[in-house]
Amino acid sequence: MPTPLSRRRFVQAAAGTAAAAGLTGTTFAVAASPAYAADEFDTLRDTWRGLLLGEGFRPTAEPFASKLAAVGATARDLSERMAPADGSLWPDAVWADPDPDKDTESYGFSAKIQTSFAQLYAMAEAYRQPGTGLTGDTDLAEQIVTGLDHICAKIYNAGQEPYGNWYNWQIGGPQALLDTAVLLHDHLTAEQIATYCEAVDHFVPDSAVAEYTGTSTGANRIDLCRVLAVRGILGKKPAKLALASDAIAPVFPYVTKGDGIYADGSVIQHTTVAYTGSYGAVLLDGLSKLIALLGGSTWEVRAPKKQVIFDAVEASYAPFLHNGLMMDGVSGRAISRGLPPGDPKGQSDDQTRGHAIMASIVALGQGASDTENARWRALVKGWAQRAHYRPAATDAALSVSKLALLNDVLDDTSVAPAARPEGSSVFAAMDRVAHHRAGWAASLSMASRRITYYENGNGENLRAFHSGSGMLYWWGDDFANDQYSDRYWPTVDPYRLPGTTASAKRLADGEGGIWGAALPDVDFVGGAGDGTYAMAGQHLKGLSSTMEARKSWLFLDDAVICLGSAITAADGAAIETVVENRHLGPTGKNPLVVDGRAQPAVLGREATLDHAKWAHIQGHGGYLFPGGATLKAAREQRTGSWRDINSGGSPTEFTSRYVTLWFDHGTAPEAADYAYVLLPGADAARTARRSTALTGWLTKYANTAAVHGARIPSLGVTGAVFWAAGSFGGLTASAPATVLVRERRDGTATISVSDPTRKLTGLTLTWNKAVRSVLSKPATVTGAATGPALKLTFGDLSATGGATQKITLRLA
Repeated sequence: MPTPLSRRRFVQAAAGTAAAAGLTGTTFAVAASPAYAADEFDTLRDTWRGLLLGEGFRPTAEPFASKLAAVGATARDLSERMAPADGSLWPDAVWADPDPDKDTESYGFSAKIQTSFAQLYAMAEAYRQPGTGLTGDTDLAEQIVTGLDHICAKIYNAGQEPYGNWYNWQIGGPQALLDTAVLLHDHLTAEQIATYCEAVDHFVPDSAVAEYTGTSTGANRIDLCRVLAVRGILGKKPAKLALASDAIAPVFPYVTKGDGIYADGSVIQHTTVAYTGSYGAVLLDGLSKLIALLGGSTWEVRAPKKQVIFDAVEASYAPFLHNGLMMDGVSGRAISRGLPPGDPKGQSDDQTRGHAIMASIVALGQGASDTENARWRALVKGWAQRAHYRPAATDAALSVSKLALLNDVLDDTSVAPAARPEGSSVFAAMDRVAHHRAGWAASLSMASRRITYYENGNGENLRAFHSGSGMLYWWGDDFANDQYSDRYWPTVDPYRLPGTTASAKRLADGEGGIWGAALPDVDFVGGAGDGTYAMAGQHLKGLSSTMEARKSWLFLDDAVICLGSAITAADGAAIETVVENRHLGPTGKNPLVVDGRAQPAVLGREATLDHAKWAHIQGHGGYLFPGGATLKAAREQRTGSWRDINSGGSPTEFTSRYVTLWFDHGTAPEAADYAYVLLPGADAARTARRSTALTGWLTKYANTAAVHGARIPSLGVTGAVFWAAGSFGGLTASAPATVLVRERRDGTATISVSDPTRKLTGLTLTWNKAVRSVLSKPATVTGAATGPALKLTFGDLSATGGATQKITLRLA
């Protein structure tokens, strides 16, 4: 560790920096009062400071006392290690790029500029927050200001051309710079503020938001508007604030392509990536802050479509929240940004992402209607109280301000926690399904020519190759809520992700290209749902593989029916469909039982299970195999580190155990298939009973190259994926489509239909069922003939974006 700077040495280093910046004699000015007379800008600056630091919490109460002490400890460590040099402010954060023409290297160096500003902000927070042990420490304040001057003199200034990642120069770096300047405002001169603003103007000119395109869309646009707004406040420039307020408007309307929020609730960033849980979280957080900051001011956000973000809370975010966690299938490369277990900063995983989004929902509620605010606070309180694995209210990875928001809700006795929401949602625009039923939740990740298999970039998320190949995630209500948390992504076998069909062919890290470039050449991906159940289908082509498959899923009350057919490949590598790859933690020994027989718990040994009818993993759930199946099973203890899947991650290694079940289709399958039923949370006895009664429950299913289908009379449900024109369960489709039928005891029925290909200009669907009348139908239904059978004629479906077309019927 470098020797800490003495006050004298630090002042000497600062003098050199100040001279280079043209600020000699002003670096350590500590203003007795603000540099400008109190006005609306000062009010906004105070508001922003409150949003950054949090309000209404007791610093001596937990979790705040511990969190504030940790903030202080971090700042003290940074203070001791700071050592200004020509190419850095900290020795381990060098920003000087030896070869700007090499993008891979430049990205790492430009990131250190953002890192350096962020570390100064961490020190500034310790200075401003109460109870840190450094609160109001003037030596610390002087050191922070010196650090700002040093970076701006050496690298972040109007004479510097950016290199590496644009984000570090236009968003990450200036946000931390401006926020630090807001917290240290009383220690800055007008000249220093002008210098910082000039640097920001150089890298983030007004033209950055002139058009809603490229890197200025969705969450990125809100981040840029945040930079412009705070720069306008700091430099007292009305035009900057007006621009920021106006430039937010394009984010609100629903989009039909590219980045943004879709009418079906999808959130996409980087054109092809499902990103509700990461960029979507930035969007929500940024909007909640900007709406609060500018509310009631001259520059209040008055965009006519602002209601879209309020509606998105329940349409976009809530479906992917489960007991406080945010599902990984919509979090892109953020799933690779973990910390070693036991790290004092806390974990960075699905739990923390969920907790942060919950806090943002609370913040956004302050700008919503009273009805919406009350409803969201109830939802958040329910999620927080059910956060069994890591309590949201004490999550060490959250900022003080977010902890304050969550604890405010939990301590509010007037708020009754909402019950865990139930429902099924098909997000056609981003090839995702989210399903919530009593006692469990699941999500499905698919890929098409519209949505990438996975995203990697900046050296992150290097091995999630097959996470869009039909990965089926599921969690219990009060168990297995850490299934994909903590150690999962660094230790799981990336070729055996649950639910996927994949080739064992070894792939290079980052296979397929960066920023979501890996897109399969397929159209038929999507599904239809009625809000309670859902049917989805995926024509799968393997990444950098000759493997193809037809896959489908029917999501029900206590089960997911999983079907696959037409599996072919010529790679010479094993082709597998993974029934399950359950994470058991570092020492888990959960028994695996197949057809009533306990399987040996031997690590590293594969077993072949012939004619298996059912299987059960203790503490997790059961699996049924209609007609019997030949399965493979194995237990593994796998070791990995975050560095393995993220070049900037921690090299600390840790281990986890897994129990895996899969179908081995061989190395050259020509028309392989599979069928199984997942029973989340079922115990062994219930699994055995369901296996015995399976043919009475699942009376019919089809699993061919032309159609997948399942019929469950006890639920009145028939689901079908027509890969081509065909028939199943009394349904006949004239073209490829997904269909879900649900008959109710009150004599009504719904038919939910979608065009996953987005290409149909016409479709005829017949149902061999007596129908009295059509109660409701969308405009896409151009004809409906009732009687002994129903005949529905659809017009052009190509413009529906794969959305469900729902028809309600009165049965005869």
